[in-house]
Amino acid sequence: MAFLPDESRSLPPPPIVNKGSVWLGLCGWLSALLDNAFNRRPVIRAGVHRQVLFTTVGWFVGYFLIKRTEYVYAKVDRELFEYIRQHPEDFKTGGI
Repeated sequence: MAFLPDESRSLPPPPIVNKGSVWLGLCGWLSALLDNAFNRRPVIRAGVHRQVLFTTVGWFVGYFLIKRTEYVYAKVDRELFEYIRQHPEDFKTGGI
């Protein structure tokens, strides 16, 4: 899968309830409500199955986006630490 390479399997999974999942789940639910409003249906009561579907899709998209973000950050950290390990003269510890 191009979205997440195989090396991302070594990372721990993000929590099910995270910022991305909550926000995109909320956006999915609001988009279902807006769809009801634009089509002149009762906003909350009509299409509850569609509201659940849009919320679920938003939740899973948010989860996998957070998973991809954590993979990209881990990859950048690994490359940075490898560079620091290979060039210790550029990163001396001590006073000014």
